[in-house]
Amino acid sequence: MITEPKLENRNAQRYLGIRTQAAVSELPTVIPQLHQEVYTWLKQQGVAPAGVPFIRYYVIDMEAKLDIEIGVPVTSTLPGDSRVQARVLPAGRYATLLHTGNYVDLVSANAALLAWAEKNGIEWQMQGEVWGARIEFYIKDPGNEPNPEKWETELAFLTVNT
Repeated sequence: MITEPKLENRNAQRYLGIRTQAAVSELPTVIPQLHQEVYTWLKQQGVAPAGVPFIRYYVIDMEAKLDIEIGVPVTSTLPGDSRVQARVLPAGRYATLLHTGNYVDLVSANAALLAWAEKNGIEWQMQGEVWGARIEFYIKDPGNEPNPEKWETELAFLTVNT
């Protein structure tokens, strides 16, 4: 199930994340491992997360590898290290929707948001193939909800402000 897409303005959000490249088939292993690594790093620094975990997609190449970053929001600026990097989700206007259900259905939720934007003349903030910010926020996930039919994922794609 997906909600009706909408546009909303968001403030910049600091986060710590690990950027990697992975094939689609590797995501079910890579995503939880890197989320755990970021959470462990935060705990070692004595820093509490300031929001739900997410994946930021930089380049989506379904045939080869996706360029992604696994992140966790924070409230303060931290230096990071060679593995865990401090970054910022940019402020701006985002097209969003909420998907409830198993992750296998996220492809159709992404397609619905992309189609809605095209129908409404909304353009994405991109440089070539690189997204300005294309994010999946994991509001309810396997870590806090065992039933996949109740998982909630918010899609948020940064638009060109026109």
